[in-house]
Amino acid sequence: MKKILSILFVLISLSTYSQITITDINSIGDIVYQRNETPSSLLSVGSSGLNQNWDFSILNSNNSTNTLVFLDPIGTTYEQQYPSASLCLNDNGTLSYYKQESNGLFLLGLGDTVFNSPALFFPLPLTYGLTLSDGPVVIIQESITGPLLSSYIPDSLVSVLTNGVANKAEEALIKITNSTDFVVDASGSMTTGLGSFDVLRLKLTAYTDSELDILCKDTVTNQTTWITNVPFTSIPGLTSFSNNSIEYKYQWVTDDTSVSFLICEAVVDEFDNIIDEVSYQIAPPVSSTVNVEKNLLNVFPNPTSNVLNIDFIKKNNYSLSFVDINGRILISKNVINNISLDISSFNKGIYFLLVKSDEDFVIKKIKIE
Repeated sequence: MKKILSILFVLISLSTYSQITITDINSIGDIVYQRNETPSSLLSVGSSGLNQNWDFSILNSNNSTNTLVFLDPIGTTYEQQYPSASLCLNDNGTLSYYKQESNGLFLLGLGDTVFNSPALFFPLPLTYGLTLSDGPVVIIQESITGPLLSSYIPDSLVSVLTNGVANKAEEALIKITNSTDFVVDASGSMTTGLGSFDVLRLKLTAYTDSELDILCKDTVTNQTTWITNVPFTSIPGLTSFSNNSIEYKYQWVTDDTSVSFLICEAVVDEFDNIIDEVSYQIAPPVSSTVNVEKNLLNVFPNPTSNVLNIDFIKKNNYSLSFVDINGRILISKNVINNISLDISSFNKGIYFLLVKSDEDFVIKKIKIE
């Protein structure tokens, strides 16, 4: 009897928090709101293991909101460069492209920078105890020549790098290799301003190694020589970058359908001390307007059937996108003043108008009837 009671006690203890499995992430049409905050020194990522409890409810700043919009790659700016992409993320105007496979979500590139090989961004499915490594993967391998090369590596610098053997940079080759270790090292409950959720904690350790080789030439003798493994610190415009870097990060993810899968994210040092800011999910703003003057623009009529008028209170450089409920971009324009959009060819339903400037980002729900 004593042995049976002991077993029951262990089983009850292990069931304090339900063990979840993450099998899916965001889909086309999702809009997620996040906020970044420099946390109090009292906030900790906690320990690994089962039945952990993370209380991050003290995160409650008035910092500006980041808006993540998940789009269909078809119709976006760089769709032709990512024919295999199944998802595009618009992070406040910055586009990244992904392909979802059975074993995870792979990052294909950022904007017009297409990776040589996809890098695992998020493994699937996620369960407690998962350990997985991706890489090394060569994500960028580029040749740089012409005026851009000369601007970074002028003749005077070539003379220094070659000890006077050459005086002009002909070509630079840069290769960036990425490796990432993924470990689901904890599970339990996380509390934020959104509520309490069953979560898994995913630890990521990302290694980035960059190699810079420069072909240098003596313009008098036409002799060339390669200078390999040039440290970034020797290039004036790259002194703030390192050839080799390691980033440690924790992500708390949930399968709760009432919120997006990523609840919170924290970058840490090698000793698990939180550094920089913590990113955490927040509820959608009541007005669906982010970091914007109250009267930045007027949109009318809404609902509409033929024309949508957009009147700006002040002139500025605005990036405008009209997207359907699946995230497909139907209209994309750069404007500085009032504009009328012809939406007569679109089906009845709900759409979104996204307007972005350097200072503001606005999302308006539009109904076509």
